[in-house]
Amino acid sequence: METQKKIAVGGDSAGGNLAAVVPLMAKDRGGPSISLQILLYPGTDFSMDSNSYVENGKGNYLETAAMQWFADQYFNRDEDKKNPYAAPLLAEDLTGLPPAVVFTAEFDVLRDEGEAYAKRLEEAGVAVEHKRFDGQIHGFFWMPAIMDDAHEALKIINNALKKSVLSKSLKNNL
Repeated sequence: METQKKIAVGGDSAGGNLAAVVPLMAKDRGGPSISLQILLYPGTDFSMDSNSYVENGKGNYLETAAMQWFADQYFNRDEDKKNPYAAPLLAEDLTGLPPAVVFTAEFDVLRDEGEAYAKRLEEAGVAVEHKRFDGQIHGFFWMPAIMDDAHEALKIINNALKKSVLSKSLKNNL
C-alpha cells in the first residue's frame, strides 16, 4: 500500500492568518491537498472595526494600536487589506476547504474575526471545531506554565490531528 502524505497547517495570530490562507491558495491553485487547518486566534480581516477591537483594544496584551502598526508594516497599500490571501474572511468561496480547529480568546482584539471566519467556514460546509476560551487573552496558548487552558487547547489539537490521520487512513483502506 502506498503511503499517502497528509499535510496539516496551523499557526497562531499572524501564523493563524497564514494557516487560513494556505488552504485557500491550495484550493485555488490545485494543491497541495491540506487535510486540516489549526487556527489559534487567527487574524482574518484587517478592518479592525469589530466589537472585540472596541472591548479589548487596550490593556489586554494585544492592542488595537499594535495591530494597526503590524498592518502598516505588512501592507504596501490600504487596498491590499481586502485581498482574500491577506484577509481570508473576505474570500468569496470557502467551500471545499479542509476541516478546521479554530480557537479564540475572550479578551482578544481578534476574537470576533476569528469567530466570524469559523462561522463562514461552517456555512460553506466545512467541518469546524471552534472553541472560545473565556477569560483568556491573545497568546495564552504559549503560556502553559500559567494557563491551564493552553493544555486543553493542546489536547484538542492532538485529537484533531489524530482524527484527521485516522479518517484518511480508514478511507484509504476501505
